[in-house]
Amino acid sequence: MQEIRLASRPTGWPTADNFELAELPTPAPGPGQVLIRNRFMSVDPYMRGRMNDVESYVAPFEIGKALDGAAIGEVVASNAEQVPVGATVLHGLGWRDFAVADAAHVRVVDPAAAPTLSAYLGLLGMTGLTAYVGLLDIAQFRAGDVVFVSGAAGAVGSVVGQIARLRGAKRVIGSAGSAEKVRHLVDDLGFDAAFNYKDAPVRQQLRDAAPDGIDVYFDNVGGDHLEAAIGSLNKFGRVALCGAIAQYNETSAPATPRNLALAIGKELNLRGFIVGNHRDRMPEFVAEVGGWLRAGEIESRETVVEGLAAAPEAFLGLMRGENTGKMVVKLG
Repeated sequence: MQEIRLASRPTGWPTADNFELAELPTPAPGPGQVLIRNRFMSVDPYMRGRMNDVESYVAPFEIGKALDGAAIGEVVASNAEQVPVGATVLHGLGWRDFAVADAAHVRVVDPAAAPTLSAYLGLLGMTGLTAYVGLLDIAQFRAGDVVFVSGAAGAVGSVVGQIARLRGAKRVIGSAGSAEKVRHLVDDLGFDAAFNYKDAPVRQQLRDAAPDGIDVYFDNVGGDHLEAAIGSLNKFGRVALCGAIAQYNETSAPATPRNLALAIGKELNLRGFIVGNHRDRMPEFVAEVGGWLRAGEIESRETVVEGLAAAPEAFLGLMRGENTGKMVVKLG
């Protein structure tokens, strides 16, 4: 089997030199375990934080050991009756082509219930759940709200905007990093407005798109986007703090937001969240979003990179914003 290991900790932006491809004997499953041939694996922005040796809500990756993350594959050997050979399972041991996992730590899924296996890593997986919980529970979205989503062409942001539209938003606005992504948001996903944050200051473009202000901000970016959103939020506005990709590779303290004091007078609610603490919402999420998917009312776009050896470049491309929708790696 092969696996991708963390060769060194990055300073600032990661490079290919921070990763290494290793080959080792394929392990056999022990009692209560299964051997999985991975078919797809996920790369996600939060993985950048785990490359630093700092205390966080999840343990950092260890130098010289395999990285991990969401993956889906087929059980090829089993010592657990409840997870037989041939089952398709979700688990957390990506960044390798084979994985041994405790049967209690995998989730059996029906491959026929999704358009592609990789959808279980995106729209029907933790990515989709992040969007669902963040918008509905954390930001307490209500029909008639004006919603702004940063990083809206990415895996989470693209789902947030569509859920807001389907749940009755008055107006949905997104930011993205290219003219093609802006077109995708409006023409394909049904956003009411979108702008390229590279074209002009975010503050100015957001005010032009929402002259009467916004009620909800779903934050995937941080930095100037968060500052602009605080300036545009109406009284009692709500913010779901999901990510801050603009800051992940910075080596100095962020310069923004500089207007956080506005949150006091506007009585804003800014709340961070970790989706792993909201797994109890999975049944409702699957029922509602799965229904939209079957009805053709929600779209799940993916950027697919081929081969385990290309996984580091897929991750680096994600950090550079080269993906539209969910970035996944297809394993041969």
